[in-house]
Amino acid sequence: MAVFDLPLAELRTYRGASAEPADFDAFWAKTLHETRAHELAARFEPVETGLRTVRVYDVTFAGFGGHPVKGWLTVPAATDEPLPTVVEFIGYGGGRDLPHTHLLWASAGFAHFVMDTRGQGSAWSGGDTADPVGSAPAVPGFMTRGVEEPETYYYRRLFADGVRAVEAARAHPLTDASRTAVIGTSQGGGVTLAVGGLVPDLVAVAPDVPFLCDFPRATRLTDRSPYREIGTYLKTHRGRTERVLRTLSYFDGVHFAARGRAPALFSAALEDQTCPPSTVFAAFNSWAHADKTIEVYDFNDHEGGGTHQEAVKLRWLPARFRDNT
Repeated sequence: MAVFDLPLAELRTYRGASAEPADFDAFWAKTLHETRAHELAARFEPVETGLRTVRVYDVTFAGFGGHPVKGWLTVPAATDEPLPTVVEFIGYGGGRDLPHTHLLWASAGFAHFVMDTRGQGSAWSGGDTADPVGSAPAVPGFMTRGVEEPETYYYRRLFADGVRAVEAARAHPLTDASRTAVIGTSQGGGVTLAVGGLVPDLVAVAPDVPFLCDFPRATRLTDRSPYREIGTYLKTHRGRTERVLRTLSYFDGVHFAARGRAPALFSAALEDQTCPPSTVFAAFNSWAHADKTIEVYDFNDHEGGGTHQEAVKLRWLPARFRDNT
């Protein structure tokens, strides 16, 4: 697929088409207040994995509604002091998988906490967290579950889980709560943006080719899933476009970006049909903190920078942690 979106010069200034709800902050304050009414109850159980350079803990904590959410905490084997911590969120359809698939950040000397994704983890990597909340009629996938109202939408639960994942990671004695970063790719990048806008004291935020941004443009520009799930829903449920877009506006990464208080490293791919580059740039250009940069991959689709972007983050994140020492 050749470049199909705005020219790069226009991407550099594009800020999105989503109208921010007047009660956006009140909605999320209420959501987190209700979520925190449940005890975090973070548990860390050592796991024997056969790995000798790291220690792994099977994590359970209370997310939205007090529902149990799983994760892995991985730390260098020789660690006995609190470490800078990287909290990671997973792409669409994936789960936390097995511990040996998450070795990069512990190998770099950090604590690494990966959050399982409620109700997912059956497409390309396995998960262990159920979503006990039911849904009205929806298109298969997660994009339209409860989409008629912000209070019932699936991503309300997932974003609240993401905030609690940071709190759970910080609860372990081998993590340095004052040096916490959040990262993720695609859906994980969308959760990263939400958490970056909701948690005020992170030291770094790194969303790669983030999903869940600039819904009004994304849902009309690409016919690739998962955004197409919304189009399919509206094709069937005629006349509900305004209502659905109102719900989605509470979950738009552009609005969370406007509240970003940490240095940020984004990435975008100019041939990305899954998360069109204009939607990514809308969030990047809206990111509130002045220390921000975006890596652009000219001839890549949704794979974005892949391992090359990991190398960029391996250079970028340590400097942010040192700045906060």
